[in-house]
Amino acid sequence: MTDTTNSPGADGGDALVSAFNAVGADYLFCSSGSEWAPVWESLARRHRDGLPCPRYLDLTHETVAVGMATGYGLLTRRPQGVLLHAAPGLLQGSMAVHGALLAGVPMVVSSSESTTYGDGPGQDPGGQWYRNLSIVGGPHQIAQPFTKWSNEAASVHTLPTMVTRAAELAWRAPAGPAYLNIPLEILLEEWDGREAKPVVAPGSTHSSPEEVDPVAQLIREAANPVIVTETAGRETGGFEALVAFAEAWHLPVVEPDSAVCGNFPRDHPLHAGSDIGPWMDEADLILLVNCRAPFYPPSRRPAKATVVVIDEVPQRPHVTYQVLFADAYLEGNVANTLRQLTKRAKELDPDTVAVRRAAQERRHADEQAAIAAAETKARDAAGIDPVLAAATLRGVLAGRDAIVVDETITHSRVVKRHLRTAGPDSYFYVQGGLGQGIAVALGVKLAAPERPVVLTIGDGAFTYNPVIQSYDASNAYELPLLIVVFNNRVYKSMNLNHRRFYPDGAAADTGEWLGTDLHRLPRLAAFAEPFGMHTETVDTPDALAPALERALKAVAEGSTAVVDVLVTR
Repeated sequence: MTDTTNSPGADGGDALVSAFNAVGADYLFCSSGSEWAPVWESLARRHRDGLPCPRYLDLTHETVAVGMATGYGLLTRRPQGVLLHAAPGLLQGSMAVHGALLAGVPMVVSSSESTTYGDGPGQDPGGQWYRNLSIVGGPHQIAQPFTKWSNEAASVHTLPTMVTRAAELAWRAPAGPAYLNIPLEILLEEWDGREAKPVVAPGSTHSSPEEVDPVAQLIREAANPVIVTETAGRETGGFEALVAFAEAWHLPVVEPDSAVCGNFPRDHPLHAGSDIGPWMDEADLILLVNCRAPFYPPSRRPAKATVVVIDEVPQRPHVTYQVLFADAYLEGNVANTLRQLTKRAKELDPDTVAVRRAAQERRHADEQAAIAAAETKARDAAGIDPVLAAATLRGVLAGRDAIVVDETITHSRVVKRHLRTAGPDSYFYVQGGLGQGIAVALGVKLAAPERPVVLTIGDGAFTYNPVIQSYDASNAYELPLLIVVFNNRVYKSMNLNHRRFYPDGAAADTGEWLGTDLHRLPRLAAFAEPFGMHTETVDTPDALAPALERALKAVAEGSTAVVDVLVTR
């Protein structure tokens, strides 16, 4: 800390803004609460006086604030500031904070409540939930289960360095949200101007040559190896490093259905689809690269494969149950580990490689044929099949360097398989629970304003989103999206479970499927009309591509566009 003297009247609000500025936060994503007046005053003063500070976003729902910070962090991979309102705001935003934890996105989340209820010296903080929703022990105890680290700033003098600590912990692997409870009295207390030291990027850990060499030898000797990955592309340089590694060793890459970002080009000859099933009995070496256990049920272990886990934090402490069946670990920076293994791709047996390459060429050809057949069948079907919707969207987006954020459920496999994203940071699946997709897409657009951002979303997921508040943020901060709704007018995943568990039950006999019907909802695109956004509802195949083209044109001109596609299943 430096012992500088701040301007007269500086308080905890100034200390907090100064701290977020020091840690390199580009934005403060705020869902407003009455306790943030000291922060607003500090920002107003800094704007007036031309002093540096993060850009402030005034958002009208906690899910929008946290979700936008998540989307922004997916691309920038740096911690941002999120301000929520007391314990109720923290609870309202908790699902989105949990989603950030699962997505590995660093952020510093703060909220505030009074600790004196007016009985202390200085300004009266107001009742602040006195007699109502006072949280015993403070909001930081609520946040513990869904954050990496949760604590309280107990003094204005330690507030800046507490923010520094929270940001450093959030940024380190496994990256995720840290929470800091800042009592309102601390924000109102006089601050002496001692500022936090700027945060520097995390250092990296590396697997040693003594650890990497034996794994390289395992790959060299394997007859039928495979890479399985969920989030290699989430790491800085991970996408490119995985491509180089797979190409150097001629290794097929499986992205299971649980993959939550783009990790490998889906049109690459070494992409081996999403089904790990055939490898369970055939593979002699499985390389789990940034991958939660893909084996389900957990007791189903590979028949004969040696399992090597390549992951900076393979045990994922926030995951309740992980059965990796690992025979070896390469821990440390994943991109660096892959680059080290790539350098060791030497002295490969040409006959073994030829057999491996031929087998993958057959798999790839079969997968491409299956995709083409599914799309032909969809084109010939009545109405708009989800496969046709995804394939048409792929054609419309071709060459545009788009980013797809996906919040579909029953159609998620279709979206991934038929959109076939091919570049780094081109696909993200929303984590932690439905209702965050629009906000996450807005945050992605904030981080990549020059790229088209497309949200694919189911009608059920759409209704979970804070739609009005998200549209308000889109207009207020000029963040145009293309939102494509896969609308089958039903909570299909719930209906599928009912049918699966009770195939001959009363509902099957009477047709009374409870908890699933969405036909009563109004036109979903209509919610965007009061905001002056482009809206279309499409129910015929011939109208689909022109509607998407018009929508993309509207997005390019600065307006969010919503295309409600009435799919047949």
